[in-house]
Amino acid sequence: MQDIWGTVTGEYVVIKALDNGVTIIGLTRGKDTKFHHSEKLDEGEIMIAQFTEHTSAIKIRGRVELLTRHGRISSGD
Repeated sequence: MQDIWGTVTGEYVVIKALDNGVTIIGLTRGKDTKFHHSEKLDEGEIMIAQFTEHTSAIKIRGRVELLTRHGRISSGD
């Protein structure tokens, strides 16, 4: 049986929209990177995203404040 504990405890990021219409796109792992999920956030909305066995990257369009274990990042300044 595959150990799923590592999948469940993957890295989290907190994304806070600073403008309306921020787009968040999840990208897949594997040989071919593809979009697998997208969300739209309006100003002040927060999303908590997780890297998993299926999600290797997150693409963000728009002004956001991003909080990770590596620190706080603001886009579009």
